[in-house]
Amino acid sequence: MAIYRLIQKGAYGPEDIRVLVQAYETALHALRLVDRCDPLTEVVASKVIQIWGTGERDPHRIAAGAFNGLDAGGEQSDAASSSM
Repeated sequence: MAIYRLIQKGAYGPEDIRVLVQAYETALHALRLVDRCDPLTEVVASKVIQIWGTGERDPHRIAAGAFNGLDAGGEQSDAASSSM
């Protein structure tokens, strides 16, 4: 999973990891990304970590920020917004 590969490089506590993984999974679900080999999952993971780095700790707000920050196109963005 892309998020685990990226968080291995940092110093994150158990609660941080829980929030990051939950936000990542929520964003992938909202974007309907099921193929974990899809390169977009790496982009989502990076966005999640970037937003977490701003001090946000709510996994749902992090997920929303991650997929709202993507240029996913109209239908995917609308689907993502409606599932949060």
